[in-house]
Amino acid sequence: SGQKVCYGAFKRSCYKLAYFQDLSRRVGFQEARQACEMDGGALLSLESEAEQQLIENMLQNLTKSGSGISDGDFWIGLWRSGDGLATSGACPDLYQWADGSISPFRNWYTDEPSCGSEACVVMYHQPTANPGLGGPYLYQWNDDRCNMKH
Repeated sequence: SGQKVCYGAFKRSCYKLAYFQDLSRRVGFQEARQACEMDGGALLSLESEAEQQLIENMLQNLTKSGSGISDGDFWIGLWRSGDGLATSGACPDLYQWADGSISPFRNWYTDEPSCGSEACVVMYHQPTANPGLGGPYLYQWNDDRCNMKH
């Protein structure tokens, strides 16, 4: 399930958003990754500010479509392996794109990534949350535990 949207301007011309209001249908990082791959795609790699903006616009349109979208973060294809180094200052450099992209583009929320046991990355989508130090929890990235359901 999910809505597929295609554009000509980006390297990957088609994107598919999957949002589940029903919490029981949300999945962990690896399940999301496998679902994308079974569908012939990959979890999203964001390679530029322009692509980030495109996705933000898509999410805003999804929200406006009257489906009553509430809080729910979205997995993206950024993750970290090698837990041994997770607490070192090198931690932010250990994140890699699941599809092999080498893009250095990052859009972390203030004070993220927090590392530790959080090794998989979501794009925040919490329109009802009170803003934090980095502003509203909308569209910036946060590392989360990979078994969380998004």
